[in-house]
Amino acid sequence: MIGEISTHLKNRASIASNGSDVQFFYLKKEADQLALNDLLSLHPECIVVNTIQQQLKDLIKLEYPALQLSEAQYSEKIAEKLNGQSEDSFGVWVYYPWRNTLVHLLDEDDFVKVRTIRNAYKITPEEQEILRGKKIGIVGLSVGQSVAMTIALERVAGEIRLADFDTLELSNMNRLRTGAQHIGLMKAEIVKREIAEIDPFIKVKLYLDGVTRDNIMDFLTSDGGLDLVVEECDSPDIKLLIRKKCQPLGIPVVMELSDRGILDIERYDVDRNYPILHDRISKDLLEADELNEQQKRELLFQFMDITKISERGKLSLAEVGKTITTWPQLGSDVALGGAVVTMTSRMILLKEPIKSDRIYVDVPSIINQ
Repeated sequence: MIGEISTHLKNRASIASNGSDVQFFYLKKEADQLALNDLLSLHPECIVVNTIQQQLKDLIKLEYPALQLSEAQYSEKIAEKLNGQSEDSFGVWVYYPWRNTLVHLLDEDDFVKVRTIRNAYKITPEEQEILRGKKIGIVGLSVGQSVAMTIALERVAGEIRLADFDTLELSNMNRLRTGAQHIGLMKAEIVKREIAEIDPFIKVKLYLDGVTRDNIMDFLTSDGGLDLVVEECDSPDIKLLIRKKCQPLGIPVVMELSDRGILDIERYDVDRNYPILHDRISKDLLEADELNEQQKRELLFQFMDITKISERGKLSLAEVGKTITTWPQLGSDVALGGAVVTMTSRMILLKEPIKSDRIYVDVPSIINQ
């Protein structure tokens, strides 16, 4: 069976395919051998990427960091790793249906160890293992996309839940890192694919209706519940709803507004009585069951603190509905937000003494003093 699969693996042409769930094939299992053979028969033009020798070399290199091994020594130690099994049956084969591509990778533990080795010791191995068990929910995928990708790069969580109901538009591509071929696809689907191409072992769960009153408790509490929520949605009533549900559950909330690098940290995990958004929300809006459009605008201004937005932000706000359709976001601001939120989330999850607060990570004011 292995030989039959190996014959299929030689075919390297491309074919388009749909879907965002990767498939794993462990060729030590006969059932997976049969399933992969069926897949390759169905997609004879599948692209095959097999760099397992290089990955094994990387694994050995980190196991012997003080040694300068020769190629012969690497070959010897790779043979020890294989321990008599064929190279094809070592590790796992991962199929990416949207690329019709099959990739040979190390097993999950070895893959994670090698992929995160350059985090050490800014993130210690012990801390990396703690983060591996964490679940983060991200609501809204503009700043949220940058957050999700940076969290995946650092592996700040083992599970990421993405909530967004929107599709990619051309006008989103000043700040969302993706390709024009993805216009019209769900933003959450795009991010899930990109995370899988970095690390297919990170679990990604999608909420394609966004967060709603009907699904918010599933989003927050299913499968053991979230350890942290990153709130980056546009709807002020949903912003408020998330906090009203996270507060009694003891789930911390982090939010970044792309104007002046506004960073909000609400440590409901430390204090379940901490006032929502630092007590910036008026009582009438906080207690309302439903909000009309005027109340939503008032709530949004309370979230933003309109008196403290940047001069360019004020100029832009005055043009909404006149020369522009919505609040602008720059790629640099969104990238900064992704980095700042990821750092903050990591520090919270590792129980560093981060306080609830509103902080301005305002780069222009920092570098133009």
